[in-house]
Amino acid sequence: MIGIRREGRADPWFAGYVRKRTRLAIAAGLGVLMWGEWANWRASRRCVGTGTAGSEAVVVLGYRNAGPRANAMNRWRVRAGLRSIDAAAPQSRLVLCGGACAGPQTEAALMAHYAVQYCGYNGELALEQWSRSTWENIAFAIPFVKDVARIKIVSLPTHAETARRYLAEQSPELAARLVRGRDYRFGEWLPLKPVFALYSVAKRFDRTRAGDA
Repeated sequence: MIGIRREGRADPWFAGYVRKRTRLAIAAGLGVLMWGEWANWRASRRCVGTGTAGSEAVVVLGYRNAGPRANAMNRWRVRAGLRSIDAAAPQSRLVLCGGACAGPQTEAALMAHYAVQYCGYNGELALEQWSRSTWENIAFAIPFVKDVARIKIVSLPTHAETARRYLAEQSPELAARLVRGRDYRFGEWLPLKPVFALYSVAKRFDRTRAGDA
């Protein structure tokens, strides 16, 4: 019988079968991780141009925050926004977006506290504290980016791509100023990148269906 131990040793066929299934499972897992990495890399390069030299605005999109301090996702987004600032730009403005969607304090205010108190940011800062969705993030941030030459939208790469598409719908003139931020790094959020990518695809599909309805 398969799997019966013979003279203290497992059935060779069964052992080979287990090894084969294990290799296939590992290969499938690696394939999913690499697909997620590729999908996020590609998203980070969509809907952006090369831009021109000059002033810039780095728009950081908030994430639902129920507590009194910035949560892990919002802290990461702030750091991604800060590393997206071009030290050579004559003017850089950090625009933090998000209303009080899940708690008493706005996402923008919590992220601002983290940026200033924990990351040492002391540059120009603008808070958009009324939005409750990605569409509103962009709509309400427009007044803070009208006067700059380059616009960077920072979030998870797939989320940032969605936001750039929204800006193209709301203000094509401003969308022409979009350039890449530095929210994509190879290996960062690696186990969750396939989830982020699938969620983005699902949201886009739902929006397409709603538009066709």
